[in-house]
Amino acid sequence: MKKIIQIARLELSLLFYSPIAWLMLLILFVQMSMGFTPKLPDLARGREFMGLTERLYMSIDYGGVLSAILDKLYLYIPLITMGIISRETSSGSIKLLYSSPVKLSQVIYGKFTAMLVYNLMIIGVIALFVMIGAVYIPHFDYPHVLVALLAIYLMLNAFAAIGIFVSSLTTYQAVAAISTFVALGFMNYIGTVGQGVDFVRDLTHSLSMPDRTARMMAGLLNSRDVIYYLVISGMFLAFTITKLELERLSKTVMQQVMRYGLIVLTGLAITYVTSRQQMIGYYDATATKQNTISKNTQEILKKMGDEPVEVTQYINGLEDSYNKATPKQRIEDIARWEPYLRFKPNIKLKWVYYYDSIPGITEQLKKQKVTFNYYVMFMSNLMKLDLRKFLTPAEIKKKINLEGENARVVMHLKYKGKTTFLRTFSPDSHFWPKEAETGAALKRLIVNAPKIVFATDGYQRGMDKIGDRDYKTLTNTKLSRGSMINQGFDVDSVSLENGEIPAGIAALVIADPKVAFGPAALSKLRKYIGQGGNLMIAGEPGKQGVINPLLDSLGVKMLDGTLVQESKDYSNDLVVPNLAAGAVAMTPELQPYYLRKWVVSMPGAAALSYDPNGPFVVHPLLTTNAESSWLKNGKLVLDSAAAIFDAKAGDQRGSFPTALMLSRNRNHKEQRIMVSGDADFLSNAELSRMNMQTINGGFALGVFKWFAYGEFPIDTSRPETKDNVTTLTKTSAKTLQVFYYGIIPGAIFLLGLVILIRRKRK
Repeated sequence: MKKIIQIARLELSLLFYSPIAWLMLLILFVQMSMGFTPKLPDLARGREFMGLTERLYMSIDYGGVLSAILDKLYLYIPLITMGIISRETSSGSIKLLYSSPVKLSQVIYGKFTAMLVYNLMIIGVIALFVMIGAVYIPHFDYPHVLVALLAIYLMLNAFAAIGIFVSSLTTYQAVAAISTFVALGFMNYIGTVGQGVDFVRDLTHSLSMPDRTARMMAGLLNSRDVIYYLVISGMFLAFTITKLELERLSKTVMQQVMRYGLIVLTGLAITYVTSRQQMIGYYDATATKQNTISKNTQEILKKMGDEPVEVTQYINGLEDSYNKATPKQRIEDIARWEPYLRFKPNIKLKWVYYYDSIPGITEQLKKQKVTFNYYVMFMSNLMKLDLRKFLTPAEIKKKINLEGENARVVMHLKYKGKTTFLRTFSPDSHFWPKEAETGAALKRLIVNAPKIVFATDGYQRGMDKIGDRDYKTLTNTKLSRGSMINQGFDVDSVSLENGEIPAGIAALVIADPKVAFGPAALSKLRKYIGQGGNLMIAGEPGKQGVINPLLDSLGVKMLDGTLVQESKDYSNDLVVPNLAAGAVAMTPELQPYYLRKWVVSMPGAAALSYDPNGPFVVHPLLTTNAESSWLKNGKLVLDSAAAIFDAKAGDQRGSFPTALMLSRNRNHKEQRIMVSGDADFLSNAELSRMNMQTINGGFALGVFKWFAYGEFPIDTSRPETKDNVTTLTKTSAKTLQVFYYGIIPGAIFLLGLVILIRRKRK
């Protein structure tokens, strides 16, 4: 060990008595400063951003300084390592090393130790920029940044080991530098080679560096990637030692190949064993644990026990979504499942490729008198598909019924004989299911999915219709991420006049009946309520005569008239009530929206009243603003002029509830009923409203989660980041710019210059 340290000290003295080492540090600092320092004035002006640590240092979208420099670091190491061995061979001093009592392994380890120290200096330069965040950002996310710096350090060390080996292959330093550039470029981009072939894809991915560094830069430290960098460093150091030893020994070509092969096999064996899911250890360094699935999803996987989950992804080569799930993207697909594999390693992933007709396309082909087989051949040639690797329509139909899944990429989950679909979404920038949808699909495999049933009598809103006033977007749209069927629910419909209310349902929904129910339907409904069934009743102004008979037994009444709200931009009948405290009590996930005073849009709403001493405990969910809204008596006319408050005509100012939650204990459980003075807040039109800070979809799902007693949707929320405020001022920003543009790079330059001059004088 003593000899290794002595060699390292000698190598460091040679390194820093040459201008190249100082020049590299100076260029690195200037390059980072040019990207980071201009952001300081904007940071000082803004003062508040979400997740400043992530934004400033790691985010690719916002040009985080660590992410930005990551792809450029391989340019620095070759110029440092190019002479580390080639200098010895070109000068002839390598022969002295061969005859000295020092082992070749000690020489190589000593030189590598010197590079470890130099790489620490590079980390020190990078840390100068981290210091700004540490000083000026309260609640700075230290663990995340430290893991990112560790990732960079491990990568630099692997680069150094590769550079040392390449330097041993030639006596020319320039050739060594160029060859190292090529080798590091190969290691950086090999992960993109052969992605269409399973074996080649797995092999090249196992050698790829950027993906591993990116994972750790995101704050997820894992043993597999750390060991990978250590193995790569060890392998190339072993290559170097072997190369130098074989130069002074007489070995056959086969013996040399076997020795190198043994090193490779040992390295691959170690990386293979340590990359098995059961062998990987994880540490999520982020403050919000953003790289780890939520506690609720973890609990779902824990309840599944040791039984495997089979996930089969079905990909139609003729549908546009195929471009998101080609064999070349298999590694990305596996990576999406890794957070779940971390807690349940026996999730079995499979992929099935097929071709079949696409809804809408088949009808067009018939009109154009084009056969399906011709279309298949045309598309396969256009997309360069090898149809021999795809199941035919007849073959896929024998395996699974995908009718109704829009021929898109879909995952079929199977566990203990139960199955469910996990879908992809369009139009959606993310396309793939997130944790909420994945967790809901997994949970459906271990519990009975809650069923929401919609009454169809009285021309009510339809759950399968796409009209503006209907509910398909919320309930039954397979391409929509927020649709109830993708959040864990089953949906169905029933006629109260002609059918029976199913037993065991989570809730019955009566939405905007336009005609009164008959005696038979009312009898069924009263029996359902009396037995403790959950219920949602949503009415509309002008239908008080239809709705109030349904509300009599609940102690609730829909008041006559229509709610009006003053607005410069919208019609006066568009009411936007705020969430009340009862909404947070109903669904705690709504609390952030309650605190931010987000609203629910209700075009044409009636006010509600209730009896505090009635049979139910009642709490308002939504209330109007008393200063800008009032209850208009009589018929509201908006054809020619804005509505005007008229007390003489019976108009009433005040804060009125537009939605109520009712509860009581019945048959050993809490019965839950929700009453709304508007049925449009669930409609397709209101869920697509983009020009207001409305949370109709979130509020609606919150109501149904209340009906499901918290089972669905899955709560995957995390605490908000705390590093959202900076203490940086404009004066401080200007001072830092002076230091980082001039003083610090000047100090590095002067320090290097002084050391080089002193060395030259000696």
